[in-house]
Amino acid sequence: MTEVLFYHLQGGQRLDGVLPTLLERSLERGWRVVVQGASEERMEALDAHLWTYRDDSFLPHGTWRETEAAEQPILLAMTESNPNGASVRFLIDGAPLPPDAEAYERVVLVFDGDDDDAVAAARAQWTAAKERGFEATYWQPDDSGRWVKRA
Repeated sequence: MTEVLFYHLQGGQRLDGVLPTLLERSLERGWRVVVQGASEERMEALDAHLWTYRDDSFLPHGTWRETEAAEQPILLAMTESNPNGASVRFLIDGAPLPPDAEAYERVVLVFDGDDDDAVAAARAQWTAAKERGFEATYWQPDDSGRWVKRA
């Protein structure tokens, strides 16, 4: 059954600081990943960031525009397609649950807790995930920044 995980950014956390670690963990587990965003500007910035976010590492990835999209372990996308056969789908910036969410082991929604619209959208996504019969969990950072399952 598909797990739907909600990651609540708060306390100054930013997507570009949190997402690379979550992507690294996915790759360590042997999962292929699609990251779906809502704007080309965000996806282009994320593309550049994943190559340079650490001095000693990078995340191998590509974008939906590339002819080798199917070969990428991490694919940045603007649509609901899954050309690289990902088993995990990250949704950022309010990207909706895909119609084929059942095809994934995990769907991970990352949202900004300081943005009222993002929080409202995440709540609506939570309701939609539960209505579709998915196991949904809610993750929030503790005082030391470690992710803790809250629901």
